[in-house]
Amino acid sequence: MNTVQFAPELIDVSATSARERAERWLDTFEHALASADRQSLEHLFCDDCHWRDLVGFTWSVSQFEGKKQIVDRLLQTRANVTATRFSVSPTRTAPRRVSRAGVEVIEAIFEFDTPVSRGEGLLRLPVEEPDKAWVLLTSMDEIKGHEEPLLANRPSGSNYSKGFGGENWLDIRKREQAYEDREPAVIVVGAGQAGLGIAARLKMLGVDTLVVEKHPHVGDNWRKRYHSLTLHNEVQRNHMPYIPFPPNWPKLLTKDMLAGWFEMYAWAMELNVWTETELTGARYDDAAGGWAATVRRADGSERQLRPRHLVFANGVNGIPKYLNLPGFEKFKGDIIHTHQYQDGSQWKGKRALVLGTGSSGHDVAQDLHAHGADVAIVQRSSTTVVSIEASQINHVLYAEGFPIEDSDLIAAANTNPILIRSYQLNVKKMVEMDKDLITGLKAKGFKLDMGEDETGHQMKLRRRGGGYYLNVGCSELIVEGKIRLLHFDDIDSFGEDGAYMRDGRVEKADLIVTASGYLSPQELVRHLLGSEIADKIGPVWGIAPDGEMNNMYRPTAQKGLWFMGGGLAQCRIYSKPLALQIKAIEEGLVP
Repeated sequence: MNTVQFAPELIDVSATSARERAERWLDTFEHALASADRQSLEHLFCDDCHWRDLVGFTWSVSQFEGKKQIVDRLLQTRANVTATRFSVSPTRTAPRRVSRAGVEVIEAIFEFDTPVSRGEGLLRLPVEEPDKAWVLLTSMDEIKGHEEPLLANRPSGSNYSKGFGGENWLDIRKREQAYEDREPAVIVVGAGQAGLGIAARLKMLGVDTLVVEKHPHVGDNWRKRYHSLTLHNEVQRNHMPYIPFPPNWPKLLTKDMLAGWFEMYAWAMELNVWTETELTGARYDDAAGGWAATVRRADGSERQLRPRHLVFANGVNGIPKYLNLPGFEKFKGDIIHTHQYQDGSQWKGKRALVLGTGSSGHDVAQDLHAHGADVAIVQRSSTTVVSIEASQINHVLYAEGFPIEDSDLIAAANTNPILIRSYQLNVKKMVEMDKDLITGLKAKGFKLDMGEDETGHQMKLRRRGGGYYLNVGCSELIVEGKIRLLHFDDIDSFGEDGAYMRDGRVEKADLIVTASGYLSPQELVRHLLGSEIADKIGPVWGIAPDGEMNNMYRPTAQKGLWFMGGGLAQCRIYSKPLALQIKAIEEGLVP
């Protein structure tokens, strides 16, 4: 990044100046873009510069790094997009000086216009170079003529009731959900936070959407998990689209609170959900431009539906990955996956081995211990461990007091290189906060890491979907010896009584719990849609070559196939661009 002759603290970055500098940059950018002036466009960006687009310019979710790549793409899209009326938003958080990823910047939320859409974005101008952009985010906010309903234009009561002697709201809702007289435009597989979030977004855009959920009730994907489960990140960043959690709810939500909320959410948002229904297969009909999808209901009956879009929203963790280790077939006790674990009440006074030191492994070990079991946790590979308190450093943005829509926009602006830089800085602070915890775990022989490039648990989540634990008490139990630590490399094999160690000891067990994770979502695609499509689209989740998530929230190589997933915050943020992409296709707007 180039520097100027003025020290940062001498540059005027008051609120008035910050707004003026942002407006000046946006005005110059608009004119340079309109005239296709490459030299002027390049001059508007720092040497180290980043642009992320959420459907606003590219009709996809994309990111670009460096002047040449950014300007090339801007010029490629300008004719189709014709973006104008760039200005600092008068209704959003005002431009101000902040520090992002260790860089002092002027940060401003702006809005812009295209012939078919209204957009919003974020601009970061380094204090050292306030006339050049370090970070630019452009995001489609709404499609003209297809805006989401607002308080001022709620549907009238006549849309929901035909008066005395006619259908009432419940009659109409039952008819809508039956799909006896029409086909859905979209089928969403899974009614968790991902499925409900994208279904709600599509509902608000007027896209007819059916959600199929294999469990008997919405929310069962959380309700049926182990008894003690709670979220490991705080509530302020975990709201669903449109309806925030109540203000009296605790910072760490329990599984049953989420389960009940999801059931209420589907009802309140008037989402069409078929429970006890599974997608058993689908094939894409190129001639018809849509899917022939077969679903099976609880009574065993099947129905073929013909949606134009199929959204897999059944989570990054789909099919459990079962272990079949040498000697498992001889074990006289019970072997279960964490996916099947409920609670430890039946194991009081008995011995348990938990294989795996990710989040589920730690939680199950702690629950078994709390119920009076003699527990040993078996570490198979190095693990990132962070306290709940330290982990919140990554989410401090949501504690800055901004409206959640502004926080989401600020969070979405970060490209992969900026995320890496930011997480590396945060990890240094986390390690300092957790130094006593880390020292205690290492003294017990626990193998710790902070990610392959010291980016911590967040990049592990993005890259592989696991390999970390946010400590809610199990680490202290390991440090105090109340939960014994074993290493997988020290186990020779398993047998009738438990684990046979290389030193001749036998770690006896009545229960073995495998915390071995889940197969890639690509394997679920292989199972339901066939190997041709699975191989065609490639990996799902993890970092793609362009820095975005593989096949998430944007078009895949298979027409009409989409993926939605992640934590509640990711699902809230990225359900919007995904829904807008589908709506744009439905309206014939995508070039």
